[in-house]
Amino acid sequence: MKTFLNWSGGKDSALALYTAQQEGIPVTALVTSMNQALDRVSMHGVRRELIQQQADSLGLPLQTIDLPEMPGMEAYEEAVQDVHRQLKAEGFTHGLFGDIFLEDLKAYREELLAKDGLHCLFPVWKMDSREVVKHFLEKGFRAVVVCTNSAWLDESFCGRLMDDSFFNDLPATVDPCGENGEYHSFVFDGPNFSGPVSFQKGEVVFREYAAPKTGDECFTTPRPRSGFYFCDLLPV
Repeated sequence: MKTFLNWSGGKDSALALYTAQQEGIPVTALVTSMNQALDRVSMHGVRRELIQQQADSLGLPLQTIDLPEMPGMEAYEEAVQDVHRQLKAEGFTHGLFGDIFLEDLKAYREELLAKDGLHCLFPVWKMDSREVVKHFLEKGFRAVVVCTNSAWLDESFCGRLMDDSFFNDLPATVDPCGENGEYHSFVFDGPNFSGPVSFQKGEVVFREYAAPKTGDECFTTPRPRSGFYFCDLLPV
């Protein structure tokens, strides 16, 4: 077995990596989808430099899937499969994901990887969201919210440290893990980090986008348009 992790830089993928490592699953690379035009993580908006610093602290090489700013489904899958084929040629057998309960997304990942002879692993699948949050905090992970969907959370949540106060303030309609796309995060320290990733919080901006049509966003509730708050993180 040789495994890569679908790495967003956020809470769920960080916990999935830690859980896999505790279970003896050999994760030897991180794979991240990047918005090529902005040089930032797709949907999360985190700068490439900070994602690289995460990988360095975790001691794992980083492979990026470089995407155009608004790719169609065909362009998205072509870019993903190009990287998957490269990883397959390097001896990788499995892709690991931090999904928790979205059945259609899980099935999509399995189907997409199977096209290139790869298998999927979901180490935190079907964990209760509240237990995921509890586990995340108890293990000493530290993260900041970098993106919120205005349909669920207002600007005041963007840029906040993910601590007990943050989770207590979440509306009852929001999944504690943001599994439905309510928010995204950036993990800057944890039990498997060699040291914290340093950053400064920059400005919070609002962006409006057409209804999601590629990648993970295919499986959030469709809307005519979606608005997102982004907190820029500046490398130190």
